[in-house]
Amino acid sequence: MAENALSETDARRIDLWWSGVMVGSLGLVFALLSVFGGVAVPVLLALSGAYIFNPIVTELEKRRLDRTWGTTLVFAVGTLMLVGAVLYLIPVFREEASKLPDFFHRASTQVVPKVEGLVGHSLPDLVRQRTTELGKQASELVQSAGPAAARILASFAGNTARLVVTLLGLSVVPVLAFFFLQDYPRLMGMVKDLLPRRAVGLVSRRFAEVDEVLSAFVRGQLIVGGVLSVIYAAGLSAARIDMAIVIGVIAGFGNMVPYLGTGVGIVLSLVGLMLSWQGPWQLAAVAATFVIGQMLEGFVITPRIVGEKVGLAPVAIILAILAFGELFGFVGILLAVPVAAILKVVLSVVVERYRRTRLYTGEPKSP
Repeated sequence: MAENALSETDARRIDLWWSGVMVGSLGLVFALLSVFGGVAVPVLLALSGAYIFNPIVTELEKRRLDRTWGTTLVFAVGTLMLVGAVLYLIPVFREEASKLPDFFHRASTQVVPKVEGLVGHSLPDLVRQRTTELGKQASELVQSAGPAAARILASFAGNTARLVVTLLGLSVVPVLAFFFLQDYPRLMGMVKDLLPRRAVGLVSRRFAEVDEVLSAFVRGQLIVGGVLSVIYAAGLSAARIDMAIVIGVIAGFGNMVPYLGTGVGIVLSLVGLMLSWQGPWQLAAVAATFVIGQMLEGFVITPRIVGEKVGLAPVAIILAILAFGELFGFVGILLAVPVAAILKVVLSVVVERYRRTRLYTGEPKSP
């Protein structure tokens, strides 16, 4: 039955039923992650990967490439890019990480006095104390990285079952993702076939709204974060700022939380600038890097890739990350904004239906 053939009462019931199912499904996902994390996390990661890459495979399929071959091609290219990035980035980040202790030590001994000279009075002892502590913690982290990795491997080796489960969980993610991606249309068709026939049109439209919001964030923000990371890292490297690559990546992907990435990136860049001062041109280069990055992000990258589809206020994103991070840890942080986006659609549906009720409009009941 077509959606416009539904009565207002039926449409309201279907929308409320759909909203309840979505909220219940989210609760079930978090319950499974809490109880069966070892099994649920690989499945969730595989489904996420299939969801992210499905548009590419679908586009290849439209160009008359068999879906199996399209999935294979996407996985082959993705694997080559991942291996290449890992082989390139691991040595770079290892070198950058080795500079962390000296970075924070010099920040404590050189930057703090410079800032005190600029502001004309001493900073609270807590600032110098925290900076020194960060330097010590970074030094301990770098020195203990090797032994810690060895201890982790030894603990896994001593627990055969745990080692097998971990390795199996890691190895099964790409396998599951491949089959989920290959069978994505069939899986979606199976879900659609389970819907009540008279509700198919309306429920399909609601799922399309969720997909629009999710795709804008999951696919869009990852691309935006990657592009900004390259822009910031390149600009700060050209400015010869210490820890340029690390700062660029933090500022770029930190942009997924409004204002956080840019703010932290600017602060760290100014610290690096004071530690590697070579002249006013560096300050101009750092300022130009962030101004250009923000202008491109605001006027070119985000409008073209993400658009306004997510529609979440910055404060809502921050609160979602804080709340889900507190409740579910790192996994909660990863899922916070997608879940908030889904709940935003659910809430908009509920509010839309509420505004059509007599309770809201004040219309008398028809005789």
